[in-house]
Amino acid sequence: MIAPLNHLKILDFSTLLPGPYATMMLADLGADVIRIEAPNRPDLARLLPPHGADGQSAQHALLNRGKRSLGLNLKEPTAVEIVQKLVTEQGYDIIVEQFRPGVMERLGVGYTQLKEICPQLIFCSLTGYGQTGPYKDRAGHDLNYLALSGLLSYYGRKSAVTPPPPLPIQVADIGAGSLHLVIGLLTAVIRRTQTGEGGQLDISMFDGALAWNALGASKLFVGGENPTPESELLNGGTFYDIYETADGRLIAVGSLEPKFWQGFCHAIGRDDLIAPGLNYDIANQQSFKDEIRQAIYRKPLAAWRTTFADLDVCVEPVLTTEEALNHPQTKARNMILELPDQSGNLQKQIASPIKLSGHTPGTAFSGVPLGWHSVEILSQIGYTKDEIGTLFAQNVVAGQR
Repeated sequence: MIAPLNHLKILDFSTLLPGPYATMMLADLGADVIRIEAPNRPDLARLLPPHGADGQSAQHALLNRGKRSLGLNLKEPTAVEIVQKLVTEQGYDIIVEQFRPGVMERLGVGYTQLKEICPQLIFCSLTGYGQTGPYKDRAGHDLNYLALSGLLSYYGRKSAVTPPPPLPIQVADIGAGSLHLVIGLLTAVIRRTQTGEGGQLDISMFDGALAWNALGASKLFVGGENPTPESELLNGGTFYDIYETADGRLIAVGSLEPKFWQGFCHAIGRDDLIAPGLNYDIANQQSFKDEIRQAIYRKPLAAWRTTFADLDVCVEPVLTTEEALNHPQTKARNMILELPDQSGNLQKQIASPIKLSGHTPGTAFSGVPLGWHSVEILSQIGYTKDEIGTLFAQNVVAGQR
C-alpha cells in the first residue's frame, strides 16, 4: 500500500533534536528524506550515549530512521551543484534547515538562490528565535526558550528552597519546534497543491513556546495577573497534582470533573472532601490538599493501583520509563518497533504515534552512519563511478565507498 506522504521529497540539513524529530515524523509517514551532513562537522547527536552494536548512537539512530544519509561539504562549490541537481533533477523540492539566519545563503543554498531554479520550492527554516527580531542571531536551547516565553515562571512549588529542575523532555524543541514545523510544512504542501506556489516557512521555537503560554497570557490580558507556581488549575494550585505513596512512589490525580472527583474521594475514604473539592478557588483548594496527601501516603503504590485499577476517575501511577514501555496499553498500541541496524541486529525504538487507516507507520531501517548512502544518491543523479571517486578524493563528499 502506498504511504500517505510518499510523494514528498525532502533534503534535511538539520541537526540535533528539533529538525531531525520533525523529519523523522515525515519519514515515518512515507516521505523520502535525504539527510545532508557535513563530514567535518558531524551531528553532535551521533556522540550521545548509549551506542548500539553497530556503534551508532541509539538516539541518533531513532531520530534518523528511514532517512538516507549524504555526507556533503557545502563549502565546496561542487557540493552546491549536487544540491541543485537533487532539487531540479530529482524533485527534492522541500528543504528543512536549522542554521542561524543567513548561513544557508552564505553556503549558496538559501531560499532565494534555490527558488531561482525551483519556483515551487518549500524552504523550512527552524531556529530558536526566527528570521527577524533582535534575537534572531542569538544562540539558545530548549530551557532558554521556555524561560523567555514565561512558561517557567509558574512551574515548580511555591515552597521550594531551590529553583525547580529543567523539565525531563524538550518541550520547546519538540512541541514548539518539531510539531509546528511539520504542521507548517504540510500546510505549505497543501497550498502548493492548490496554487503551485512554494514559500519559505519561518518557525521559531521561542514563538512556539510563547504560543503555548496562551492560557497564562489570557489570565494576564483579561485579569491583569501573572500566573505563579501552584496558583493555577493545572500547575498544582488545586487537587490536580502528584502525590507520594507510603513506599516513596507517586500517583497522579487528575480527577477534575465532578463525577471523577466524587469517585476519587470515595476511593480514598474521604467523602467529606467532595463538596469543598468542587469549589475551585485556589485558597479553598489549598486548604484541604494536605488531607489528600496524608490519605495517599497511608498506602504503598501497589495498594493504590489495585484500588484504582477498575475505577474510571483519572488516577494513574507515575511509572518509570521501563514500566511505561512494558505497560499493556503500550503493547496494545504497537508503540514499540524493532528496526535492523547496519550490523543486521534489531534495535528497539518508540514507534510513530500517528495512526492512519490503511497505513502502518514505520521505516525499513534504523539511522545510519554519516554518508552511508552517498554513492547511491550520487549515482541516482547521474555521477559515474570515476566522478564519484574524484568527489571523495576532493573531500566534497564523504561516507561509505
